Amino acid sequence: MNKMNEKNSLPAQTDKKEVAPDLQFKQEFVEEAVQDSIRWIIWYLRRLVQADEVFNKELAKKYQVSQPQLTCLLALFEYGPLPVSKLAKYVLVKPSTATGIVDRLEEKGLVKRERNVLDRRIVTIHLTETGNEVAKKAPLPIPTPMVDGLNRLPVEETRKIVQSLATLVAMLDETTI
Repeated sequence: MNKMNEKNSLPAQTDKKEVAPDLQFKQEFVEEAVQDSIRWIIWYLRRLVQADEVFNKELAKKYQVSQPQLTCLLALFEYGPLPVSKLAKYVLVKPSTATGIVDRLEEKGLVKRERNVLDRRIVTIHLTETGNEVAKKAPLPIPTPMVDGLNRLPVEETRKIVQSLATLVAMLDETTI
């Protein structure tokens, strides 16, 4: 029969098959540490989101484009003209969202839509000269201090970050993208 030890709220050791109090304490400590780690992970993720929001505002001021718009410009700069469906895949948004981004980029004169001469149903998105210049001058779509910091890290540390981020992303349901 277990009796609670009032001093530390652990079961009193009454028979050898029960968990020793020091082992019980270690298990509780580990569980608490894991919960604390999850809190810290959440805090750091929120901090990254916050930095991303600040960066997005700075980007809009300096380049008159949002982060998703810049991501589309950079994808077009890197891969060349693309249909909206492929552009959406490269920038991790739904095609309907990519269409809205392309609409705003087109209004700004940064991209143009061109219909395929052989199949008019196919529309390809191209950078304009202005869009090409913005893509050349613009930073990567993440805060510059983060890019600089990542560039300074040893390769092994960068690999660990990639593995950890890949683990987190794998936890997401693919329908969220």
